[in-house]
Amino acid sequence: MINKLERKFGRYAIKGLMKYLMLLYGLGLLLAFISPEFYDNWLALDIEMTFGHFQLWRLVTFLIQPIEYSNIFFVLIAMYLYYFIGNMLEMKWGSFRFNLFYFAGVIFNILACVVVYLALWILFGKGWSIPVSLEYINFAMMLAFAVEFGEVQFLLFFLIPIKVKYIAIFSVAMYGYEFVRILINDNWQTFLYCLAPFIIGIAHFLIYWIASRKSRRARHRTIGDMRRRYAYMQGIRMGEREGGVVNQAGTHKVITKHRCAVCGRTELDDDMLEFRFCSKCEGNYEYCMDHLYTHTHVVRESTGANYTGDDKSL
Repeated sequence: MINKLERKFGRYAIKGLMKYLMLLYGLGLLLAFISPEFYDNWLALDIEMTFGHFQLWRLVTFLIQPIEYSNIFFVLIAMYLYYFIGNMLEMKWGSFRFNLFYFAGVIFNILACVVVYLALWILFGKGWSIPVSLEYINFAMMLAFAVEFGEVQFLLFFLIPIKVKYIAIFSVAMYGYEFVRILINDNWQTFLYCLAPFIIGIAHFLIYWIASRKSRRARHRTIGDMRRRYAYMQGIRMGEREGGVVNQAGTHKVITKHRCAVCGRTELDDDMLEFRFCSKCEGNYEYCMDHLYTHTHVVRESTGANYTGDDKSL
């Protein structure tokens, strides 16, 4: 199913999604500094205000959340960590699958907020919105990263190396402890109110993970594969920016799709150039139309000397 969706809508995927999400984090940090109340009054996902008063922008603006800035250093560390995790997942899965994973989490949170509001309204005659935040979306993203890159190590307190999979297990255990404490010290309504977003985060991760298990097996990539792919794509982008072949000074290299084996011209030199492979050359030699019929054919040493082909029967 995901493969079909990618073939149909893959071109619409946002590449480098984490860059734009970091802008939302930055806006949240600025909002916390200027006026945190503005978020609750106008931006937060409140079901009654969203659908009852047609403030539909809240379905999107709830992602711009005030961030605690008591220690700006740890805020910046957290932003970098999520940026790193998101980029690694995008490199592993591809832009479309990472977009689908993240925005599915957003939609799950909105739907859960609506369902909980209606359930409370039916049971108690008054509904209220659960606190939908980026916390559990990021939590699901961290779980996905832990499964994909469980052996990657982070430096805890910049000193202690610890594998990501153990961080994920510890995080789940801490959430469990917190929910048990709430259940003991508060009533069950408060417990369910706090538990719902956590369940959403776990369900978001599990649903996507199960739905994409076949495509993950077919698209398995190691970190080394990802680095080589990244280097290749960087070369392609450099070629699109700079054009041509290696310049006279040799200051840059360009990766292109086509290159004439005689004159060295590529599709970046002239959009009207056409390229063909020669069937008589031993090897993958490609030529522009100016040299396709006039080049020297490449043959093995054992079969004799090379010969010049003015032969048009290619």
